[in-house]
Parts: sequence; C-alpha cells; structure tokens
Amino acid sequence: MAASLDIFRALGDPTRLRIVHLLRAMELAVGEIAQVVGQSQPRVSRHVRILAEAGLVERRKEGNWVFLRLPRTRAVEPFLTLFDRLEPSAAEALWQTADLARLAAVRADRAKAAESYFADHAEQWDAIRSLHVAEGEVEAAMRALLTPEPIGHLLDIGTGTGRMIELFGQDARAVTALDRSPDMLRLARAKLPQDAGDRYALLLGDFMDLPLDAGSVDTVVLHQVLHYAQAPEAVIAEAARVMAADGRVLIADFAPHEREELRTRDQHARLGFSDEQIDGWFAAAGLALERVETLPGDQLTVQLWLGRRKGARVLPIEGRISA
Repeated sequence: MAASLDIFRALGDPTRLRIVHLLRAMELAVGEIAQVVGQSQPRVSRHVRILAEAGLVERRKEGNWVFLRLPRTRAVEPFLTLFDRLEPSAAEALWQTADLARLAAVRADRAKAAESYFADHAEQWDAIRSLHVAEGEVEAAMRALLTPEPIGHLLDIGTGTGRMIELFGQDARAVTALDRSPDMLRLARAKLPQDAGDRYALLLGDFMDLPLDAGSVDTVVLHQVLHYAQAPEAVIAEAARVMAADGRVLIADFAPHEREELRTRDQHARLGFSDEQIDGWFAAAGLALERVETLPGDQLTVQLWLGRRKGARVLPIEGRISA
C-alpha cells in the first residue's frame, strides 16, 4: 500500500505527470525535459527526484548528462496501463499535444547535431569506406543472416552513430545499444524511431564489462567494433556471457590485411581477423561458428561471422574460406 500511495502522490503534480508522459515516448536528459516543459533545470531535477523516490523513474549518468527512463517493473506497469485507459480532459489533451510538439523539436536538435558531426568526419569515414565493399551490401548480408529468425532482445555493442539500431530495431522485441562515448550515444539517439518508447536503452559502457545480466540477450551485433579491442577473445567471451541459451552473435569486421595506416591513423588495434581466430575464440566462449560470409572490396575484405550457443540448433557452415 505504501508504494502505491507514493506513486499516487508523485503523480499528483501536473509537471510530474507531464514528465511521465514524455518518458513514455522516449528516454530523455533532464535538460531536454526542462526544454520541453519550459521550466528551469533545477526545478525539473526536483520533480525527477520525487518520481525516482516513488520508483517511477530510473536515472542513468552518461558523462556530464543524466538520462531518464521509465522502469520496467511490476509496480509501475499497472499505472502505465491506467494512463492508456483514461480519457484525457480537454486541458490535458492540449498540453500533451503541445509537449509532444516540443519533443519533436528536441529530436530535431539531436538530428541536427548528428548531421553536423557526420559532416565534420565525412572525409575520414569516406577514406575507410573507399577501401571496402559498399555498406549497403554489408547491411544486406547482415540482414540475410539474422532476420530469418526472431531478433528478440538485441544488443548492439559499440553502437557508434546508431546504424544497427536503424537496421534491426524495428525487428527486435527490445534494443540495448552500448558505447563508451557519450558523444556517440547522443548521435545514436537521433536514430531512434518516433515510437521508441521504452523498447530502446542506450547505455554508456565498455565491451569488456557489459552492464547486463547473464543470459539476458537473444542477439548480439558487433559491427566494425572488434578491431578496436586489445583482447578480442575477451570481448567475445563477455558477449557470450550475456547471451541466452539459444542466442546468436554476428560480427562484421575485416579479414586480415596490411593497411598499417588504419592502426596509426584510426586507432585500429587489430588489422583484421581470420576465420580460424574467430572460430577458436567462439569455441572458447561456448559458441559454435555457424556461418561465414565473405564480401571482397577494393583493398579490404569484409567478413561476417555468425555464432550460436553450443547445444542450440546449428546450421551447416557455408561460404567459409581460409585466411
């Protein structure tokens, strides 16, 4: 009873009710909520504290920013269901419409920042892209490998600008995207769909220590991430730890190459990987290498390695080559 009373008291303030409705639409920073509701950030922070104490809001620090989302708990779910069933008054409908319009402006600001970042780094990224097969071909091959089966809970390790969110998010039951750069996570948020709700969680973290429970993820994607790892085998083992019993992992990276400038200029710790390396690391992590796809480019070859928990249904390996 005490918990229910705390929740009702917390929802008794119009501003706090507005905050809950906004967080139902998407995860937001405190400053972004202040921008939407037209109040000072300290005042919004006080409202957020009350909501958090009642268990209605989860806070997560990301660099200098604090992001908020609604918790997925049994105590909160009935109240969210109640919101769906209640018909808003004319005044409530008016502020809900106005808030969502201002929220669209926040999303536009995010997209503008993302476009600016892409423009500033376009030359560097284009230089790397020119060496290998077109991204559209890589993405089509990734979808061909993953989407014949349900995606379930997707974990995108090293989400960067959030392209994998765009590619697989609509097919997933839930999405967790992780990056160690707050700047990258802010860019990735610009890729979230309008109906993102609480299906998407963008987390600050490291691929060596994933902030997820064991067995909590169905599909793991590492898209052009593994070559940044000093210990790729440890990254794969950590990914395997969070995979469910029938979980899958898809790695998209380079086959072995000798482009030394990628190490010195772009901080690549590894100059590609062989099938034998990936196969050995998968086996050590309790995974079976199921499929390998090879996509030759001008000077770099992109490889796709699909792994699955050992003991799960395993398809024949096709398209495998020796590196």
